[in-house]
Parts: sequence; C-alpha cells; structure tokens
Amino acid sequence: MPENEGSKMDTVTNSAAGLNLYQGVRGLAVKILNRIDRTDAYLDKLLEIEIKNSELKSHDKALLFEIVHGVTRYLGRIDWVLNGFYKGQFSKCIPNVKNAMRVALYQILFLDRIPEYAAVNEAVEFIKKLQGKKPADLTNAVLRNIIRSKDAIRYPDPEEDLLGYMCAYYSHPSWIVKRWLNRYGKEFTENLLIANNNKPSMFLRVNNLITDIEELGKLLQSVQLKYSRGKYLPGFIKLNNLTNIQDWEYFARGYFSVQDESTGFPCYLLDPQPGMRVLDLCASPGGKTGLIAELMKNSGELVALDKYESRIKILQRNLSRLNVTNVVIKEEDSENFEDDPFDRILIDVPCSGLGTLTKKPDIKWKRDLGDLRKLAEIQYSLLTQGSRLLKTGGFLVYSTCTIEPEENIEIVNKFLENNTNFQLINASEKFDGALLDKNGCVQTFPNVHQIDGAFAAKIQRIS
Repeated sequence: MPENEGSKMDTVTNSAAGLNLYQGVRGLAVKILNRIDRTDAYLDKLLEIEIKNSELKSHDKALLFEIVHGVTRYLGRIDWVLNGFYKGQFSKCIPNVKNAMRVALYQILFLDRIPEYAAVNEAVEFIKKLQGKKPADLTNAVLRNIIRSKDAIRYPDPEEDLLGYMCAYYSHPSWIVKRWLNRYGKEFTENLLIANNNKPSMFLRVNNLITDIEELGKLLQSVQLKYSRGKYLPGFIKLNNLTNIQDWEYFARGYFSVQDESTGFPCYLLDPQPGMRVLDLCASPGGKTGLIAELMKNSGELVALDKYESRIKILQRNLSRLNVTNVVIKEEDSENFEDDPFDRILIDVPCSGLGTLTKKPDIKWKRDLGDLRKLAEIQYSLLTQGSRLLKTGGFLVYSTCTIEPEENIEIVNKFLENNTNFQLINASEKFDGALLDKNGCVQTFPNVHQIDGAFAAKIQRIS
C-alpha cells in the first residue's frame, strides 16, 4: 500500500470515530490501541475510561482487558509476524488496519477459545465499515495467509542473533534487552522477559485501621475468591485470579487497597512509629501513605505532599476511604517545601516503572534511554531536597519501582558521596538476604520474587 495512503485515510478514520463505529470488544480495542500509538496516554487510563463509558457485560470487559493488554504485551512478536506477511511496510499501514490486524493476530496466536475464522471475519468486517473493501480484502489475505503458515513462522536464530530473537519473540524493545543482556547475561534476561510477559498477579493490602487479615480472608471466602498470603510482608494477600474487586462493597468501605506486595518494602524499611512526625514527599495516589499511617496507628503527624491538584484529589479520596486521620495533605512542589525537621521521610520518586511491566506493558514501548537520564536528574534533586528536612539521627527511605541502576543505587551513591553526614543502613535487619542487593538495599525482580521489580534504600542522617 502506498505510504501516503495512511494520511488520506485519516480523514475517514476521524469521521468514522464520530459515527461511533468503534463498537464491541474488538472495535474498542482498536480505538484504544490507536490512541496509545498516537498519544502519550497510558493504556490503563484509556481502558478505564472506555470500560466506564461502555455498556459491555462483565465477561466482555474482561475480554477487552485481555486483548488490549495482550496486544501491547506481545506487540514485538505480533509485529514481527505481520511484517513477514504484509506486502510493503507494515509500520506505514493505516492505524485502523494495523491495529485490527494486531487484535486479530493476538486472538489467533494466544487465545484458544476464539476460533481463528471468527477473529479474521471480525477484523475484515470492521475494516470494511471503516476503510472500505480494498483494505478489508488486504486484511483478509494477510491473516488467512498467517493461519495457513502458523506452524512455520520463523523468528531470528538465537545462535546467530540473540538480541534480535529476544526482542522479537519475547516482545521487548532492543535498547532494554541489550542493556539487560550486558548486565545479567542470557539466562537471567530470558527469565526476566518471560516474567514480564506473564499475566499480572493481583495483591491486596489489608487495612488494619479498619479490619484484619483473618476477617478479610473470611469475607473473600464468602464470595468464592481464593487467595494466598503474601510471601514477604504481613498484611498482603495474593488473589488467585484477576477480578473486578474494586467494585466490591468492602473496597469502598476501606477494608483493603489493591497494591503490589513490593510497595510495602519502603514503608516497613522506613519503620515509622506512632507519635512520630513523618513526611511522604511524593505521596499520590496514596498506597504507601496509607500503609505508613497504619504503621503509625493513625497517631503522630504524617505530612503528604503532591504538587498537582488532580493528584491531591485522588490522594484525599484514597486516604478518606481508608479511614486515615493523621495525615496533613499539602499541595506544594517538593522543591520549594520548607518545614520543621521530620523523624522519618519517604522519598518514593517518579521513575521509569521498568519493574512493573507485568502490569503496565505499554511502559516498555514508551520509554527510552533519554528518559532514564532525565528521571535521574529529578530523582537526585528530590533525594537532596528531602534530605534537608530530616532530623539528625532520623531515617529516610529512597524508593522506586524500577530495576535500573541509574535510578537506584547510582542515585544513592552519588548522594552519599556529596553528603558525608548521611550513611546507608543495611536492610538485613528488616528483610531476608534474598530480597537485598550487594549494598544491603531492597531490590526485587519479577522473575525471582514473583512481585514487581522495586528498589528501596534506607539512609540515616548522622550529623
């Protein structure tokens, strides 16, 4: 197809959107994937909006979630296959056609319960409505050719091109795979890529300000939700299946939060005590703030900071739901924040999120090396600013949800070199050595610990 045909067809795409032709699970999936391709919007936010505004039944909502996450997770493999069968440059394909093919191919390669012919027919009819007969015929030909040749699809030979093979088959961008191969070697990297492509686990944090793990466990059993206790921290529950649990009345009543077990490490490492004065420097959406308040038994003062009004509202809603009463929320830029010294400070910085690819597969396609450099500057600045607000003898915890050294230990080491009145505290007093790196900091990996990749370092001000 000529390269300029995509631009000519955009008009059709835009007018079609106005006619509400993106209907049903596959239509909505294409609509969301088009938006992800063209904007900086994140998958989960787009999915949440579409599900909220649609009249889909619960099983169709689950299928929409499965398809959109699945296509995004396996985009590298799907595009590798489509590139091999599409005559011309698949990347230049009309967005509607490109994403309709991706949706159909995900179903063909990964979903046994949907017949192949049904996946093809849905894609063809969808394209015919939006783009006309010629693109629909092209879609039909490409997908049927793939089905006929499915067992003969070839990927790069790992013996000759390991990087190319891992990028295509395990569906990760080359810059990420290359750095992980250099850092971890073949076996660990392969296991990490596989873990990132696994369907996510759902963890709940029990809110002990309202209930306890025994009561919540009984309530889960009463609605036939099977679970196991978290592997590493008290108060975390792992559900056996993904579910719309935020629609359950006990979520609204504050009995629990939905948050990965890895989010608990910085809070337990911080060790906030009742009656203390504690600062959460980058607080929204409030999962860690809520746990800190619980560990403080709702006593003392917990100052929660965020500079965006929209995020402050989310923080307020979450803390109110959890019955947190010792928090003072301040809408302020941490760079300019001044206050009396604190006993404890949590600095949970904005990061690349490359430890959370199981839950947020779109992040791997949106990040690049330049992002790590920009984020490192922000992270170091936040750590430096936060440290000025710490009492002598007090502790701060610097934390991220990434596995990249530039965002983790390198930030900590740079800070300690430039601030000799601070020292790193080995986390072995709190946690098992299997959770720690060689510096005594918490560092988890999805393939090793079956939770998100996260980092936490405890630092004390000594003078």
